[in-house]
Amino acid sequence: MTTKTPITSTLTDDQKSVTGAALQETLVDLIDLSLIAKQAHWNVVGRQFRSVHLELDELVTVTREFTDAAAERATAIGVSPDGRAETVAKTARTTGFGDGWTDDTTVVASVVDNLKAVIAGLRERIATTESADPVTQDLLIEITSKLEQLHWMWQAQVA
Repeated sequence: MTTKTPITSTLTDDQKSVTGAALQETLVDLIDLSLIAKQAHWNVVGRQFRSVHLELDELVTVTREFTDAAAERATAIGVSPDGRAETVAKTARTTGFGDGWTDDTTVVASVVDNLKAVIAGLRERIATTESADPVTQDLLIEITSKLEQLHWMWQAQVA
């Protein structure tokens, strides 16, 4: 049995709708980014294997922590988060990752592209949540700040 609305919100219905959508979009992007990083972690080969392998672990840890933060914020405002595989596959804005062994330079390029896509979505959501819910906007800014730092560090490997 599914309970429809056990958690009420201090936000208006419109604020909750805008904010809930932003958090849901963030959630699926972060889940997919963590899965992409883990897939790359298992399949990276090449001269920079060790450093890339370890950096992928860091990316997985960061994205999983932020995934939980986004889901818990959604729950706190009365929105049920949906992190099911089917939902992630249908709605994530990531660019994906290939199968099989992947050379380290291709892994780095893929991580950079995926981070860029996730950050672009986050920046849009920062704008849409500005008046709807500054608390959520603050969380999205925090996530974006860290992902932009990682984006820079990944790019620096091939600069």
